[in-house]
Amino acid sequence: MQNRYSRQQLFTPIGQSGQVSIQQKHALLIGVGALGSASAEALVRAGIGKLTLIDRDYVEWSNLQRQQLYTEQDAQEKMPKVIAAKKRLQEINTEVKINVAIMDACIETLLPLLKDVDVMVDATDNFDVRFLMNDLAQKYRIPWVYGSCVGSYGATYTIVPGKTPCLHCLLKAIPQTGMTCDTVGIISPTVQIVAAYQVAEVLKVLVGDDKALRKSYLTFDVWQNQHYEINVDKMRQADCPSCGNAPTYPYLSYENQTKLQILCGRDAVQIRPPKPIYYQFEQLAHQLRSYGEIQMNPYLLSCQADDYRIVIFQDGRVVIHGIQDIQKAKTIYYRLLG
Repeated sequence: MQNRYSRQQLFTPIGQSGQVSIQQKHALLIGVGALGSASAEALVRAGIGKLTLIDRDYVEWSNLQRQQLYTEQDAQEKMPKVIAAKKRLQEINTEVKINVAIMDACIETLLPLLKDVDVMVDATDNFDVRFLMNDLAQKYRIPWVYGSCVGSYGATYTIVPGKTPCLHCLLKAIPQTGMTCDTVGIISPTVQIVAAYQVAEVLKVLVGDDKALRKSYLTFDVWQNQHYEINVDKMRQADCPSCGNAPTYPYLSYENQTKLQILCGRDAVQIRPPKPIYYQFEQLAHQLRSYGEIQMNPYLLSCQADDYRIVIFQDGRVVIHGIQDIQKAKTIYYRLLG
């Protein structure tokens, strides 16, 4: 397998020394949906030493159109994305160490993972998580690469603590927008372009070629044939609470961490208990069988009732599909599991 990375090493900015560096580095990838699938596969094929994948969700049929690591069988079995992703990625490259976690990205779950991380990759669709990533990156001086896509529109930006404006500088507060993949759709070329830009930036970080990092905020519309780069050098704010002269890292505080939320565009509500609750699935299946059809695997249990579906994860996190009313979701939650 000595020639595995030969073509990559022939690329002068990487070379043999860069390949050695890549194989010694660790990337944390948050979200293993469309962007995460594409980025994870590219990094594994490039020979990254260690890759940690975090995702809270499982594979559904609507994912298969653009999330390249997953199969119909994964959707049929409601397999957690990180489990299905790890299986496929290890088939691609057994040399890479892959760690996975089925969980929400929050301060309690992310902080223990940061010790030896060299770069973070944003593959989420959630600005709460992105602002959390931003504050963690600033506090612990870890570069990270932002990416987003919806419809035919994509955007990406590379953030290097102490050198570039941070996401908080650029956006000031969590954006409120009704556009999601579930409301206006998404085409796979949009995903692939954003992921390609993100992975290129990650490789630059991993080989230490900081001068080659893109300084601009890049956006495009692949359908309308539009491409823009925005110079953001002057947007860095001395009073930014995340990266300024006296940072307070506001998105690391407890009150800014969502415990119960409507999932973006998915006609579902997620409830995350304050502390993990580890259910015995066999016992829980017996308890819930009277409410509807039960399906389970080692990682989650699903109960399909008449007008909603409740999915319970191993750590007690619950997603109730078919509703967007938080109060109704709480009523169902306490009736079935309280």
